Amino acid sequence: MDWLQRYQSRIVSADEAVQNIKSGQRIFLTGNCSVPQTILKALVKYAPRVENVEICQALSVGPADYVAPEINGHLRVNSMFISANVRQAIHEGRADFTPVLLSEFTLLFKNNILPVDVALIHVSPPDEHGFCSLGIEVGLSKSPAESAQVIIAEVNQQMPRTLGDSFIHISRLNHVVLADYALPELPMAQEGSSEVAQKIAYHISDLIPDGATMQMGIGEIPDAVLKFLFEKKDLGIHSETFSDGVIDLVEAGVLTNARKSLHPGKIIAGFILGTKRLYDWVDDNALIELHRTEYVNDPFVIAQNERMVAINSAIEIDLTGQVCADSIGTRLYSGVGGQLDFIYGASRSKGGVPIIALPSTTKNFSKIVTTLKTGAGVVTSRNHVRYIVTEYGIADLYGKSIRQRAAQLINIAHPQFRDELRSQAKDLNYL
Repeated sequence: MDWLQRYQSRIVSADEAVQNIKSGQRIFLTGNCSVPQTILKALVKYAPRVENVEICQALSVGPADYVAPEINGHLRVNSMFISANVRQAIHEGRADFTPVLLSEFTLLFKNNILPVDVALIHVSPPDEHGFCSLGIEVGLSKSPAESAQVIIAEVNQQMPRTLGDSFIHISRLNHVVLADYALPELPMAQEGSSEVAQKIAYHISDLIPDGATMQMGIGEIPDAVLKFLFEKKDLGIHSETFSDGVIDLVEAGVLTNARKSLHPGKIIAGFILGTKRLYDWVDDNALIELHRTEYVNDPFVIAQNERMVAINSAIEIDLTGQVCADSIGTRLYSGVGGQLDFIYGASRSKGGVPIIALPSTTKNFSKIVTTLKTGAGVVTSRNHVRYIVTEYGIADLYGKSIRQRAAQLINIAHPQFRDELRSQAKDLNYL
């Protein structure tokens, strides 16, 4: 039991743990629903004692006191995906945004492009061999943690023990903070999701063949799609994340993973976003394997799944097929995430189906536009795009000319905007 003695000797309070963070250091903060709340709260309290500490993260769920105006100059977030809780700080210049493909996020730390001094991680209690699981957030955390000089781990009694490439031995943990609280939850969209989402989901379900391997994120449209899949057979999952709806498909015998060409019989993901029902279900569940994001999101790994279906969303799409998904004009909104990883991976898959799905309008503005807003970021280029789906149908842009693309996209735009789009397209000689 030597490992247990070492483990117990490293247990400290959160206030003691954060005192190991020094001015000018770079911190990696595990995110999604796995933010280590006890440590982060102590860090905010400790912040006035340090200066110019950089916190690198992706999406984080929960309060973000660490980007409050009074923390400026002490802690500064550098986010590779803009979540709602840090968006205002980035807009006001109190936090930074670094664009990067999700498949390469971890490589920034692993390859010392951004060397990590201290990693703040959130893990399950150790098993009988001294291994903790990174729980519901493995993909974005394991490689940065292994790259850090110092690891401060929050060991939460309520963190599920997920399997796969998900373990870290207590010998790697420099400081251990004990915790026992429920993880944040992200419920699926309600049963009565919008009529628009239902129509989009219905069109998408027509594109999903039996035996497909799917990338399924969270949100109203992916959640709605799941409800249209109960007549399918032998579906599988290879996705950066998944939510509660997967449980129902497994229990219905629809999601068997039996016909996957890569990791047959297994659900493969990087992290999990859902509710306690999902967290309890994944605990020690051999059906599920969580892996590093540089593996899960590698387009050349994704492409090894035959009939790979990728479903992603967008802020706006122009008539040539350019997809903006990370900004509203010059206003940074989110990030590339895994969209291009999976769109390209699915396009290289045998029988693959890369989909961009979006409502035709938002706030009475068309999301299919003649040209993107000034300063808008192109996440999926016109060269990578294939299927575009709105509530009005499906446009298949692969191998199509600009004239053909414009005509198809106008046909799935909201009828209110079609005449205007046709007129503008003609002015640009698109039609």
